[in-house]
Amino acid sequence: MILKEVVLNNFRNYALQTVQLGSGTNVFFGNNAQGKTNFLESVRYMSIGKSMRTSREKELIKWDEECARIKAVVQSGQVSKRLDVALYQQKSKTVKINSVPISKMGELMGVVATVLFSPDEIGIIKNAPSDRRRFIDISLCQLSKAYFYALNRYNKILLQRNTLLKSGRADENSLAVWDIQLVSEGARIAKSRAGFIKRLEELAKANHAYLSSDKEELTLEYEGITGESSEEISEKMTAKLKEDREKDLRQGYTHSGIQTDDLKVSVNGTDIRKFGSQGQQRTAALSLKMAEVDLYNQEKGEYPILLLDDVFSELDKTRQKRLLQKINGLQTIITCTHFEFENVGGRYFKVTNGSIQPVDADNSY
Repeated sequence: MILKEVVLNNFRNYALQTVQLGSGTNVFFGNNAQGKTNFLESVRYMSIGKSMRTSREKELIKWDEECARIKAVVQSGQVSKRLDVALYQQKSKTVKINSVPISKMGELMGVVATVLFSPDEIGIIKNAPSDRRRFIDISLCQLSKAYFYALNRYNKILLQRNTLLKSGRADENSLAVWDIQLVSEGARIAKSRAGFIKRLEELAKANHAYLSSDKEELTLEYEGITGESSEEISEKMTAKLKEDREKDLRQGYTHSGIQTDDLKVSVNGTDIRKFGSQGQQRTAALSLKMAEVDLYNQEKGEYPILLLDDVFSELDKTRQKRLLQKINGLQTIITCTHFEFENVGGRYFKVTNGSIQPVDADNSY
């Protein structure tokens, strides 16, 4: 998968900007607060249909403007697609693929597949379980539209069940209606998550061994309700909901379900979510991200676009060089204040106050 062109109009601090990307490494450099991450954010938005930095989409629209546009051309194999996203101050956004409006955001999943690695993503290991669930969900949504829709249905059902619990009108019969639906979607999601972690672990283990010079062994474990089949998982989920019924009624929310899942990450047998050094956590996070890239290629037959937002400053020299070796041949968008590596190749772009200008690599600094 290759992102060939991006056009921004009134997006963040860009008035009107067109960027022609290379199929390999694309380095966007410049001082802080000039718009490097804004550009990368636009690419990520086309991938997952939301910002990686804010839940308020109106913040993506340039100050004093009514509408922002992101347009792009992406090529997958021999097929080329054109995307057009319009964000408005006063009405709902629109998304078009090849000039045809889409009615559901799930149709956007996988059209521009990306893997993001940023300073915030480094915290995936030490942060809250919700961050690790988000990592799993975004990865799976890009691999499977069915997963995206199942997750959306589950979240809506969970919201309805919690609303009923908070109302004080919940009883055994009314909750049973929502429990059946919650378990049906939850079992499907839990089975998908467990399978994903199992497939990801093999690739993450190999990447971690590479990044740590074979000094560390990484293991992953899905912490949630598991079983050999969806039916077995459903039975366990139903039993757990019944077990928590009194507590749910008393406290006004659902205590069990996939919304409590977590991913255990261990290095040499130690759970590094709590007991790992900062260096171990960074390396593990990078291993997960590189495994995400490899898994997408394994299952889809092509690589996603890799987005590296100011991460080289977070890694030591050895891991920087190993990362660069690993991404050789992938389409990568790198943002940084300065880039010290030789013989990387690719294209260079200088970002200054919402303006992106291609520059010759030899004269970039």
